[in-house]
Amino acid sequence: MDYRINDIDRVIKNAVNVMEESKYQVYEICESARKELFSLSQELTDILAETAEIIDKVDKLEIDYRRARVRLTEVSRDFVRYKEEDIKSAYEKATQLQLDLMVFREKETYLRARRDELQKRVRNIEQSIERAETIASQINVVLEYLSGDLNNVTRILESAKNRQLIGMKIILAQEEERKRIAREIHDGPAQSMAHLVLRTEIAERMLHKQEFQIVQEELVELKKQVRSGIEEIRKIIFNLRPMALDDLGLVPTLRKYVQDFEEKTKIRTIFDTIGKEIRLPSAMEAGIYRMVQEAFSNAYKHANPSFVALEITYQAQMVKIVVRDNGVGFRVDQVEARTKDSTHFGLIGLRERVELVEGRLEIESAINEGTKITIHIPINAEERKE
Repeated sequence: MDYRINDIDRVIKNAVNVMEESKYQVYEICESARKELFSLSQELTDILAETAEIIDKVDKLEIDYRRARVRLTEVSRDFVRYKEEDIKSAYEKATQLQLDLMVFREKETYLRARRDELQKRVRNIEQSIERAETIASQINVVLEYLSGDLNNVTRILESAKNRQLIGMKIILAQEEERKRIAREIHDGPAQSMAHLVLRTEIAERMLHKQEFQIVQEELVELKKQVRSGIEEIRKIIFNLRPMALDDLGLVPTLRKYVQDFEEKTKIRTIFDTIGKEIRLPSAMEAGIYRMVQEAFSNAYKHANPSFVALEITYQAQMVKIVVRDNGVGFRVDQVEARTKDSTHFGLIGLRERVELVEGRLEIESAINEGTKITIHIPINAEERKE
């Protein structure tokens, strides 16, 4: 047994060294990306300022050019009052303003294109930094496991495989949830805020020009967007932890979720319960809620259904959850084979959630015949009393 422990220790130390080197390489990549992001952000700030300045210049030139054309028309018609020199002067001024207007319009087009390009590059670099930070976080998690006491490692090796990985799965699930929240905030409220700033700048510019009707219309749109942004933030908060889950229980919370799902996706839904509802431990109710959420999300993303049904059955020692859809379906054996090599397939998250509560997952599906997901979750009698 001693020589085995020594071999394990040597393997772990080698793995730790490799992981440490990889961590510093990822750190250097991340720092390089941050420097590039800082440089691009500064350039983008300058481009935005210059673009605003050029837009104002083009607006002023357009006004001056219209006035110059009116003046040219006026002197050209009245040969009695105006001399040939006046006509020539008016023509030259109009021509010069026209040339200036063309030049600045071209510059405005270039600056807008450059601005859009820089914004796209900034977004891509931000995503790269986010991915690098995620990898670094995962490496740190692995290092913590590998750097632990060798006796603990030996004890873990003697336990079941699922129990070995349970802590890792929880941490990775937390990281995935944080990434999802960050993505929702970035794609929702953050984008809305950026759009609000742009619309505010337009309203401000129109106010300087005393275009009060346009300003009023912009303010109406701004109010709508603010309300929409507040609604998006409320939905994100609800998805993080529905308060109704603690106050009202699992069934009312799921009923609200199913209604919101139908309103958002326009997919017809049905929710039925069988048996007498009982309150479960808070962690178990939260887990069941997330399982249903995952199952509905998978159906929406992959099955293209027109109908999704949820059925919850309360039994003496078991809660059974059934989610059915009439979508495109799939071959279960092929999907099961793919999930062994994939960390991103939709059913992976659902299966791991079921395993965490020692439940059982059954999947029935066929091409063009929809999908049925059945989850059996045991209820411990002592837990029900809590």
